[in-house]
Amino acid sequence: MQIFIDSANYDEIEHWLAQGVIDGVTTNPSIMFKDGVYDLEAGAHRICKIMGDKRPVSVEVAGNDLDDMICQGRKFASWAPNIVVKIPIVTESGESCLGVINALSREGIAVNATALLSFNQAMLAAKAGAMFVSLFYGRIADEGNDPTVVIRNVRHWLDEWAYAARIIAGSIRAVYDLQGAALAGAHVLTIPPQFLPKMLDHKYTRDTVRQFNSDSAKALEQIAIKTATAT
Repeated sequence: MQIFIDSANYDEIEHWLAQGVIDGVTTNPSIMFKDGVYDLEAGAHRICKIMGDKRPVSVEVAGNDLDDMICQGRKFASWAPNIVVKIPIVTESGESCLGVINALSREGIAVNATALLSFNQAMLAAKAGAMFVSLFYGRIADEGNDPTVVIRNVRHWLDEWAYAARIIAGSIRAVYDLQGAALAGAHVLTIPPQFLPKMLDHKYTRDTVRQFNSDSAKALEQIAIKTATAT
């Protein structure tokens, strides 16, 4: 399983990359705006440079015109070899974007089919050629459905029919969501940076380390006393 960071914050990306736990980056226009990235191309170039040539960086198209989405996708893909183009499964009016996914995929452009809320959407996106199918964990739960069941079913179907598409679990609302998505079989968790410290830290781990350090200091003190006495 891989972990992507759902952020365009350069400092956060560099920090967690140095920790050795992130394998890629996902962004969208809302994330870019929130993190103060107003020049999409410059921002994408900088993130790709931080991540290197191998780790994927998802950049999302904007608008509802299908032909324009294809043009945007081609442009984004020209910026760096590790760019993955995010395409929504449908437009605002519900028009299919499968043709966009298929056209870009057939040109060798990596596509992340995004805003998926159901098994059926993920199945169609994989059939159309998407490299990643992004299931929105929190939003699936908002509709009263169990996102772990959706992820588990999609994973079973992908494995059963040997599709190369990989599940990204996004729309994470709590640390507990990450456990559910990971255990359900998501290939990738894309994690907002505020949750990574919460995954790592624990009050009783701190207490345990504090006890170890205290005991170690006492032991070293006793060793020093015994050594001094012996000499």
